[in-house]
Amino acid sequence: MERLMSGDFDVKAKHSSEEALQKWRKLCGVVKNPKRRFRFTANLSKRYEAAAMRKTNQEKLRIAVLVSKAAFQFIQGVSPSDYNVPAEVKAAGFDICADELGSIVEGHDVKKLKFHGGVTGVSEKLCTSIVDGLTTTDSDLLNRRQEIYGINKFAESQPRSFWIFVWEALQDMTLMILGVCAFVSLIVGIATEGWLEGAHDGIGIVASILLVVFVTAISDYRQSLQFRDLDTEKKKIIIQVTRNGFRQKLSIYDLLPGDIVHLAIGDQVPADGLFVSGFSVLIDESSLTGESEPVMVNSENPFMLSGTKVQDGSCKMMIATVGMRTQWGKLMATLSEGGDDETPLQVKLNGVATIIGKIGLFFAVVTFAVLVQGLFSHKWQAGTYFRWSGDDALEILEYFAIAVTIVVVAVPEGLPLAVTLSLAFAMKKMMNDKALVRHLAACETMGSATTICSDKTGTLTTNHMTVVKSCICMEVKVVDQPTKAASLVSEMPVSAVKLLLQSIFNNTGGEVVVNEDGKREILGTPTETALLEFGLSLGGDFQAERQAVKLVKVEPFNSTKKRMGVVMELHEGGLRAHTKGASEIVLAACDKVINSNGDIVPLDEESINLLKDTIDQFANEALRTLCIAYMELEGGFSPENPMPVSGYTCIGIVGIKDPVRPGVKESVAVCRSAGITVRMVTGDNINTAKAIARECGILTDDGIAIEGPDFREKSLEELLQLVPKIQVMARSSPLDKHTLVKHLRTTFGEVVAVTGDGTNDAPALHEADIGLAMGIAGTEVAKESADVIILDDNFSTIVTVAKWGRSVYINIQKFVQFQLTVNVVALIVNFSSACLTGSAPLTAVQLLWVNMIMDTLGALALATEPPNDELMKRSPVGRKGNFISSVMWRNILGQSLYQFMVIWHLQAKGKALFSLDGPDSDLVLNTLIFNSFVFCQASFSTNLKTIKLFLK
Repeated sequence: MERLMSGDFDVKAKHSSEEALQKWRKLCGVVKNPKRRFRFTANLSKRYEAAAMRKTNQEKLRIAVLVSKAAFQFIQGVSPSDYNVPAEVKAAGFDICADELGSIVEGHDVKKLKFHGGVTGVSEKLCTSIVDGLTTTDSDLLNRRQEIYGINKFAESQPRSFWIFVWEALQDMTLMILGVCAFVSLIVGIATEGWLEGAHDGIGIVASILLVVFVTAISDYRQSLQFRDLDTEKKKIIIQVTRNGFRQKLSIYDLLPGDIVHLAIGDQVPADGLFVSGFSVLIDESSLTGESEPVMVNSENPFMLSGTKVQDGSCKMMIATVGMRTQWGKLMATLSEGGDDETPLQVKLNGVATIIGKIGLFFAVVTFAVLVQGLFSHKWQAGTYFRWSGDDALEILEYFAIAVTIVVVAVPEGLPLAVTLSLAFAMKKMMNDKALVRHLAACETMGSATTICSDKTGTLTTNHMTVVKSCICMEVKVVDQPTKAASLVSEMPVSAVKLLLQSIFNNTGGEVVVNEDGKREILGTPTETALLEFGLSLGGDFQAERQAVKLVKVEPFNSTKKRMGVVMELHEGGLRAHTKGASEIVLAACDKVINSNGDIVPLDEESINLLKDTIDQFANEALRTLCIAYMELEGGFSPENPMPVSGYTCIGIVGIKDPVRPGVKESVAVCRSAGITVRMVTGDNINTAKAIARECGILTDDGIAIEGPDFREKSLEELLQLVPKIQVMARSSPLDKHTLVKHLRTTFGEVVAVTGDGTNDAPALHEADIGLAMGIAGTEVAKESADVIILDDNFSTIVTVAKWGRSVYINIQKFVQFQLTVNVVALIVNFSSACLTGSAPLTAVQLLWVNMIMDTLGALALATEPPNDELMKRSPVGRKGNFISSVMWRNILGQSLYQFMVIWHLQAKGKALFSLDGPDSDLVLNTLIFNSFVFCQASFSTNLKTIKLFLK
């Protein structure tokens, strides 16, 4: 079976080609109900339509932008035409309508923007402030704003009602044929035998069909509701907004025109808007325009479109248009079409269903031919060959119904649907366990994972950071308590304290704000928060430090440079640059240092060794180290130029503690017992990484810890020896992470799960078999590239995902084993009986009942079994494991033989065994055979447990 499906029914869990998806579907020649079988898989025709529509829209938008830019060069001197505010907008208290805002942003219309007074003028016409944001205390004004400008939600297709699922379940070709058979049976039966006797078979078939249809529809409807709930959860994005003068977190669905939104690297622009302020903002507009080159956004080009992504920099943006008025809103309908790609198990089981369906069709035709031939032989021997009655017609009709029902039972339509049901159940349960599955295939693929490349910060550690040690002015101090930090100020030179606070509060991506309750709140990444807390404990004033200088250039932190910096203009005159980042990198850029007296002295070899020893000491204590430095820019500086890379003066080094999460060590041990190798890939110092890895149980005596730069220099031959032993990779760049994952997947055949949170992790998340993005620390770009979002950023949750993945795999194997056994037995019993005795013991009604037990109730029972701890004591299936294993074939064939022998014994000797005689003996015997057949299926799982105990 595996060999038959290996070529045509073998698709990838990720990034399958359209040709591969089309190919296997064309091979599904025996599909009783394609609407049902392919409901939760990709709609390829709609996907083509969506792609064509997106391309058209992208071209229109690209041309509109280019035309507007070209036109602006010619019309700068032309006075704009007057704009008349619509009466309803004026009555609501605003001076600009939604259509005018849309035309400004979409068309990149600088002329119109200038006419309305620029961004400040537009904000006044929208009754908002670019500093304090919207005022939402007036509920009437808020309601009027929503009525005039709309809300930031996109039109979605209406959910399908339950009756549509009933109608689709009725589309089954074989059920329709059986319905026609039942109708003819009713008419002929009533005409020949009267109402009660003649309607018996026809009503039985109709009742069975309706029961099958309704049970199927209920099962499918419940799945669709689960998928809809999960789809809604996927689209939830929280963003930072200034409202009522306070910076706060809001859902993108609550945004309104006039809101001031804060964006940073990796964020998705939530609505069309205008740039207010910021530094070095690069926007990736490829999702809308198809252009791969990023666009620089600033006060000269302030237009920002929803659905685009911040590739670099940070800024404040004012929302202009929302919802279906935005460019993204217009594309939403097309972007959601096409559905998920099929999972490998769905495709494999469709292959099984197709192959068995063709076998079943052959047996059905032969069974019908044998039964009809038997009837003809009987009439020939009786001499009634030319005399046909209504009973004879009903008998042929019954034979035809049996043949059709053999196809119903033989084609295991429930196999691919069992995967969908199991995945839907697992996705719902994993949501409760803090894991949001974005792609169906991730559930089953995670069950085969052989290695996990985990990030350190926030995944293995708590991501709650505090500065506990410092080396300022060449003196090491413990500052794990606010009182110790406060006493540090009195021991430091005043000039050094001033420089340190200036660096902490200006060279940061975080912010200290006062919330609505009047309490001080620190916003930013955990590292930034730790430094800002340290600065406040030293007695610093965030707002005062920010107002004392003017920022000229900001270079945000990214994983490649491993540092960030600012250039500022001092009030007393002069320019100064501050930088901070990975200790070794920033220290290498320094040639001077501030000593204990506050004097700036050259950085000699002794001082360098002392600072390096301090970095190693902090790192060995599992502390994250950051170096802080500055330089005076005496020769001037242009904002277009990059920041200096050398010539800095070292202010000091801080050690930040990020404790290991509770339960991580146990989770790593569970992975090891499950045959899953855990590797730590981090940008931190190698000593810090090794200390944390040992604490978590990741780094063992036979494992290797390596730095990214060393890894890059290795040859392919060296990597073949090195990669399997790597347990820790420190100071790694995104490219190092991607290279490691690629080697593990391709060269060593591993099934790789990768965690990531930053924009630069996107390539590795995309390359991995299962990409796991962090829900708290992760950027929108990382989440979009991932298959699963870990909502609590916890490594233990990743282990839970692996456990659920294995559960899905095992549950579907159980269901396949169960259904194939029933298929084989039902086929052989009716076929052999028809060939040897000229009659079939299992009638059409009985086979329909069996089909309902197999396709729906069996799937519900077996495909929704929760995981247990025993699953994590097995070896992973890996990339090359057969889905239908030799043990499964043994169980299927063994059970089939056992059931066939029981039923055949009853058919051959049942009458003598139970002393049956009289006109109803055949009917009673067939009822006994049917009940025995059903009880054999019910006891299947018990029999399997007995076999397992016996084997042990």
